[in-house]
Amino acid sequence: MTERNGGTSGVDEEATVLVVDDERGLADLYTIWLRDRYEVRTAYEGESALDTLDEDVDVVLLDRQMPGVPGDELLETIRERGYDCRVGMVTAVEPRLDIIDMGFDDYLRKPVDRETLRDSVDRLLRRSAYDATVQRYFAVARKRALLQETDRNGVTDSEKFRRLEAELAELRDRLDGVLAGFDDEDYEVLFKRLSPSRQDTDGS
Repeated sequence: MTERNGGTSGVDEEATVLVVDDERGLADLYTIWLRDRYEVRTAYEGESALDTLDEDVDVVLLDRQMPGVPGDELLETIRERGYDCRVGMVTAVEPRLDIIDMGFDDYLRKPVDRETLRDSVDRLLRRSAYDATVQRYFAVARKRALLQETDRNGVTDSEKFRRLEAELAELRDRLDGVLAGFDDEDYEVLFKRLSPSRQDTDGS
């Protein structure tokens, strides 16, 4: 993985992003949007994505619905092989309870505009510098928010969702010593809006 440059933005412009989408026009558009900031690789289906992926890739932007190897399966393979990269799902699929068991770091619903895509990659690159506990917190908080925003058929009342919230509370308790590593946007989005309040988590 590319080393971070330590600049004020926390984002390495030498980072490598892999765009994976079977809609060639869309994949090419994402590539155009990103290539002035990063080295960008493009794959149009899962098998070629695995051939293209290596330890130099810092972020993967991955569609869920693809022929052959679908995005969910590709994501699982990425994690099983131990690649140290952040994965953002960019998809038209509405998030449901199945996302709780998926190893992504961000989840964007199509259509996605240029700034949203670039901002997501920037955040994922910053989070690569955090330790495993912090990365897990961001991923779990994102899943919680997605399920709350698209709640269907009492999803947030399910036992599985309650276990997700319990994990989030436990992770939050372990993060008190590392808050200084977050930028204002990450803190605002994840701690003030997406995660449980301190009153909820510390019982006060």
